[in-house]
Amino acid sequence: MKALSIRQPWAWLIVNGYKDVENRSWRLAPQMMGQRIYVHAGLRVQWDTSWAWILGRLQETHPDGASPFWQVWRAGDFPTGSLVGEVTLVQDVTKHPSPWFEGPHGFLLRDAKAYEMPIQYKGALGFFEVTP
Repeated sequence: MKALSIRQPWAWLIVNGYKDVENRSWRLAPQMMGQRIYVHAGLRVQWDTSWAWILGRLQETHPDGASPFWQVWRAGDFPTGSLVGEVTLVQDVTKHPSPWFEGPHGFLLRDAKAYEMPIQYKGALGFFEVTP
């Protein structure tokens, strides 16, 4: 199965079902649509992210999501350098009403699943194959 590296806190938001679009500058290959992939959390946490912006999106899309996110953020407990869950790639869009969409391409995501225990794994750019 393939994986995609995503920086934290975005990986956490995706696998916990809060963020339904992954923004990229490149198009999703047609053969990837409908595929289940691993979500790999990159080595770095994007601490310079606007936390107020994220909390605003969470309150808009999942009012119950702000508290769990805030707890993980305050604890500095975002796993990195590991497979943190799975998600299904639905399609590539260039416009979408989701508040998480920023473009130019958005990969629509469904059926997110967070792993209870992250699996240490070396990431790579783009989609990469995960071997047992």
